[in-house]
Amino acid sequence: MQRVLPDGCIELFFILGDDVRRFVSENEFIIQPRAMVLGQITEPLYIQPTGKVSCFAVRFYPYGFANFVETPIVNLANTETPIAMLFGEEQAECISKQIINASHTEERIALIEAFLLKRINDSAVRERIVESTIEALLLANGSTAINSMMKNDLSKRRKLERSFARHIGISPKQLGKVIRLQAVLKILLARESADLLQVAYDHDYYDQAHFINDFKELTGTSPGRFLSDDTLSLSTLLYSAG
Repeated sequence: MQRVLPDGCIELFFILGDDVRRFVSENEFIIQPRAMVLGQITEPLYIQPTGKVSCFAVRFYPYGFANFVETPIVNLANTETPIAMLFGEEQAECISKQIINASHTEERIALIEAFLLKRINDSAVRERIVESTIEALLLANGSTAINSMMKNDLSKRRKLERSFARHIGISPKQLGKVIRLQAVLKILLARESADLLQVAYDHDYYDQAHFINDFKELTGTSPGRFLSDDTLSLSTLLYSAG
């Protein structure tokens, strides 16, 4: 079993090997759709391959996937959605077969690029307030307070939260927590610091308790146990590569 951590991105995912289970409780699981969109997640997901692992996926910037579908992105959060529900049965079946039958990765990339370019929603306005907020969060590694960005203007904050629900799938505050977690994970995985209290302060957590609570909420484990947790091998590999 492996633990998948929140990363602020949405993925269009094709399973090419054997089925993959996602656990919904300690002993219960569902079989993931073989062609799906994995929306924003705000807590760890637990998955387990049933055999050979092989997949092809497209990773979108936080505001990227909204340009291809009419569905509010908040509806995709914390779940896997079959692509047939987003693009229709016929188109989903066609692109799935093409991806499966492709002979190499470069061919799959060309196929999915053509598929997506035909589906760009020109009427979907990429709101500048959403993009600028994400840019500010990324620049500050997620530590910028939304209240300070909105200058404590409640009406602007509510508008921003509605825009995030439509285009991103989670709130600005939650995305900030995820981005800050990513920055912390890279420090821990690179073994740049063994002083967890210093890591917390360097990333503008109020105190160590705040740091540990956020870390546990998003990873399901404590900072001290993170590197030795066997269920995090996949996430460790992905974050190390990133």
